Amino acid sequence: MKVGTARAIAAEWVMLHLSEEPWFRGAYFSGSTILLNENEDMSASSDMDVVVVMAHDETPLKLGKFRYEGVLIEITYLPWNKFQSGEDVLTDYHLAGSFRVNTLISDPTGHLGELQQYVSAHFAEKKRVLKRCENAHLRIEHGLKSINPRDPWHDQVTSWLFPTGVITHVILVASLQNPTVRLRYLKVREVLREHDYEDVYAELLRLLGVCDLTAERAEHHLRALEQTFEAAVSIAKTPFFFSSDITAEARPIAIDGSRELIRSGFHQEAVFWMVATFARCHKIFEVDGSDEIQLKHRPAFDAMVANLGISSTDDLTRRADDVLDFLPKLWEIAVSIVSANQHIYKKRH
Repeated sequence: MKVGTARAIAAEWVMLHLSEEPWFRGAYFSGSTILLNENEDMSASSDMDVVVVMAHDETPLKLGKFRYEGVLIEITYLPWNKFQSGEDVLTDYHLAGSFRVNTLISDPTGHLGELQQYVSAHFAEKKRVLKRCENAHLRIEHGLKSINPRDPWHDQVTSWLFPTGVITHVILVASLQNPTVRLRYLKVREVLREHDYEDVYAELLRLLGVCDLTAERAEHHLRALEQTFEAAVSIAKTPFFFSSDITAEARPIAIDGSRELIRSGFHQEAVFWMVATFARCHKIFEVDGSDEIQLKHRPAFDAMVANLGISSTDDLTRRADDVLDFLPKLWEIAVSIVSANQHIYKKRH
């Protein structure tokens, strides 16, 4: 299916099912597909991300992933108060990318369109780019300092994994690239090679702990993850913000997408999302499962994490400190990439 067709189908679902709700304030596309040409083919391991803006200050958990007319759609709800000014959007590294081009599906008030024009006009200004880099940089610091040794093991791993992965976002934002989620390491690899920072990419892999991981070992962990994933899907009841990532509909992304990366020679780049998926499955086991199912699948998760050099909270703390120690160098690299980017300018005249 072509990207343009998938967009049209996703937009149709929004207009049919949400646009008449009294709280509806608009919707737009986000994620990895927004910069694709409408005539490109949709990858089987990609979904069509849609953000729905609600009048409420507090929003429900995202509706998540589901299939409609053959398209895997993911719906996320965001509150209206996040979109009050163009400056707020410009400095939020997750929000700004979706407004650099016109991704609007529906804009009943006209406000989102005004924001889009403002963000598009100032998106590549140097001070705005650096603000977004700083936004991602702070997320790493705050996240790594929030690891709680009293949390369940899978939550501790998640608290280390995601802030560590945001290192890639700082670099992607500096190069005006989309801060993608699942493919972040693959995308940042391309950026760093383009700027002759291959040694830095090796450092990122070291901080993640995958330098010595072989493709064969990654395949082994993926087979174990597949069994864990199927078990979690079969018992999941309690809603979480990630619930729709652990469903039969999401399997092409979580499992098949990882296998595609491994077999394409990017086994190290596949690890981030594999560990994230493992941890999320164990969150489901904790809440909706039994002691028996947790014990059955825990060794596979422990083996995956151990291959990253992590077996205890002390290891996580040490690894978090390694990332924090790397942050000054990361900032220098980000500034260097911003300065070298011909598409970034000081101020539009």
